[in-house]
Amino acid sequence: MLHASHECTDVQSADRSRCDFDGIICIGGSDWWYHNRGHFDFQVMRRFALAMPVLFVNSLGVRIPDASKPGQFAGKVQRKLKSLARGVVNVENNFWVFSPVSIPGGAGKKISGFALAPQIRLAVRRAGITRPLLWMHCPAGADLIENLNPVGVIMQRTDRFEAFPEGDPVLLSQQVATIRQAADLVIYCAPHLMAEEASQVRRQLLVTHGVDFATFVAAGSKRAQGPSDVAILPKPRVGFIGGIDAHTFDPALFQAVARQMPDVTFVMIGSCSLPDGWCDLANVRFLGRKPYDIIARYMAAMDVLIMPWNKSEWIRACNPIKLKEYLAVGRPVVTTDFPALDGWRDLVRVANDPESFTCAIRAALAEAYDPAPARARVAIETWDAKAQSILNAVTEFGLIHRPAPAPASWSGALRAALAPSAPG
Repeated sequence: MLHASHECTDVQSADRSRCDFDGIICIGGSDWWYHNRGHFDFQVMRRFALAMPVLFVNSLGVRIPDASKPGQFAGKVQRKLKSLARGVVNVENNFWVFSPVSIPGGAGKKISGFALAPQIRLAVRRAGITRPLLWMHCPAGADLIENLNPVGVIMQRTDRFEAFPEGDPVLLSQQVATIRQAADLVIYCAPHLMAEEASQVRRQLLVTHGVDFATFVAAGSKRAQGPSDVAILPKPRVGFIGGIDAHTFDPALFQAVARQMPDVTFVMIGSCSLPDGWCDLANVRFLGRKPYDIIARYMAAMDVLIMPWNKSEWIRACNPIKLKEYLAVGRPVVTTDFPALDGWRDLVRVANDPESFTCAIRAALAEAYDPAPARARVAIETWDAKAQSILNAVTEFGLIHRPAPAPASWSGALRAALAPSAPG
């Protein structure tokens, strides 16, 4: 349970009331309705919403869907339209979700940028927030810092967006720099990226990804066959759970390993943005994206869990959520190396080429595995603890949560939302 202080102790503030916030606007990096809800911003915002209102603004987008891939293009447009049609939704507790109309990219910013802040201000009033703390994850929302007049700004720097291959690196770098300069606190999940940017930010906080520990341990301890679409697949099963994308996944490595292990069923759980037909091996099964609520059951149905990452700048700056989920569910893990493995390498098998990766899987399948040491290490890495550490840090430098007064009428909220922001 989160504990938020109601006392303002920022003695350095000229206006003591400016240190109060009554809710959070989160400019998220994903879409609540369609993406994996294990993401950092989803997880901590849901916990903040136990103590205060939170408006989660679905990803504004950093790329325009590629029309040269008709299937993917149509699917993304259809999902976005459905998300827009939902409006402002109170999904649980004090957690609200909103999808504004926006067009990604530099040209899109010129077309839709003027209307973005008024849409969000209206949704903010609907959520009952009058003095927002602005949480920035998606760089495309950089201009909102001036237009929403927040009490404070938190930057979630858990992804190196400017390394996203389908985005505009120049525009994204500019947007990241704008947010970083304005942020009262920048939260990192990878110590290597945090050290790299230490001289560029006002305050830093390292918060590595968490895990729904009890959920994943419970699923892994049952030793059940798993959901029906995986239970029918022959054993041994080696599983990958997550997005199969060019900026993170190494398809050449994976195919070489799967080709060397025809007696093993490789189970792929998650969306795939690689070209159609990129892997047609008979022992590889693609089961698609699954709801977060049942992901632990799929992991538990595997004999070995893998992370065949590439060596991109994105991976170098990331801290994969699935590492701690894999360890909590209690199955042996084989992974390529990446910086965020520091402190965890003794609990996994690390291999960087097809031959050693194949040998590591064979060894994991052959040897008895005791999940207790890994679970003991990850037990303190809960999302509850992560959210509380962030709230503590925010409070320490003078931004204090104080509940808002009773909400105004809807007509009053509409007028307030459409009014120009006062200077901060």
